[in-house]
Amino acid sequence: MPALAELRRDALACTRCPLAKGRTQVVFGVGDPVADLMFVGEGPGEQEDLQGEPFVGRSGRLLDRLLHEEVGVGRERVYIANVVKCRPPGNRNPLPEEVAACRPWLEQQIELISPRVIVTLGNFAAQLLLDTRSGIKTLRGRSYPYGAAFVVPTYHPSYVLRSGSVGEAMAGIRADLVRAKEHLAVAV
Repeated sequence: MPALAELRRDALACTRCPLAKGRTQVVFGVGDPVADLMFVGEGPGEQEDLQGEPFVGRSGRLLDRLLHEEVGVGRERVYIANVVKCRPPGNRNPLPEEVAACRPWLEQQIELISPRVIVTLGNFAAQLLLDTRSGIKTLRGRSYPYGAAFVVPTYHPSYVLRSGSVGEAMAGIRADLVRAKEHLAVAV
């Protein structure tokens, strides 16, 4: 996918917002460049910033486990990206201007990968792609058309870890991943 590689190369040199000054590296995205299933998170944390790959810490291990258990695929069969490509200081929420600066990168990733299903992880990704101010607790549990694809909003794995792995949040993320799998099973 030369176009995705070119986009990545351009993103690695990005200085559109102040986050560029504090990053170790840009966390562009990882996975199958023609994946039917794409995950979009909020932004890189400390480990992601150090390693240059999204979802490599505890949240990533949980996501990998749930992918295997509920969807039946490994990380290599999906594409994973974030709304913002550089770590916000102290893992704070990204600011509106930072989201706006990174939005074109994410939109181009989605266009080039052309997934059939996009699972948004947490508030920021769901609100950005669905152009809403509603929170994740209101949005999750349903699917939303997004061009030729569907968006399936769910909780961020870090929220599930903070909430306990046997509670409502874990049941919700599992149900949402099953919903994503059902969309993938529908014939093109």
